[in-house]
Amino acid sequence: MNEANALSLTQETDLEKTSPLSENPQLAFKPGASTEVPDGYESYERGMTLKNVGLFKQATEHFEKAALDPAFALRGLAQMGLCLKKSGQQEEAVEAFRKALHVPSVSSKEQIQILYLLGRTLEALGRMAEAVEAYRWLRREAPEYRDAALRIESLSTRRR
Repeated sequence: MNEANALSLTQETDLEKTSPLSENPQLAFKPGASTEVPDGYESYERGMTLKNVGLFKQATEHFEKAALDPAFALRGLAQMGLCLKKSGQQEEAVEAFRKALHVPSVSSKEQIQILYLLGRTLEALGRMAEAVEAYRWLRREAPEYRDAALRIESLSTRRR
């Protein structure tokens, strides 16, 4: 599994692929009622579309807007980090992943996935001590997650 797909919370399959209006009768059109989709949802969907065609800079802008909506903060920040990383903005990606870790609704599974991406990004930047810290935090939560233990060992011996 590549890093772009590492976050299950960031995959399109987590959101309904159909319109929320067709699946939820409560949201069906009523005269005088607003049929606008919440801004976070719309921004997230636009960001995913742009990301899927490789327009990472434009996608980042939409994910940043989506992250302002508490319901999409985690997904928006995680996707923003992935897009920043893909576009070579590693430092900014680290910030996005760190912000995602502080979203109040982050689950343990999501935290583990973000920690792994954070560790990989820090590793790519040559910030080995910080990468080891991220992997150790991840290992406390999920001892067998991917190659975290191996990375800790490798980076620890490399630093000596």
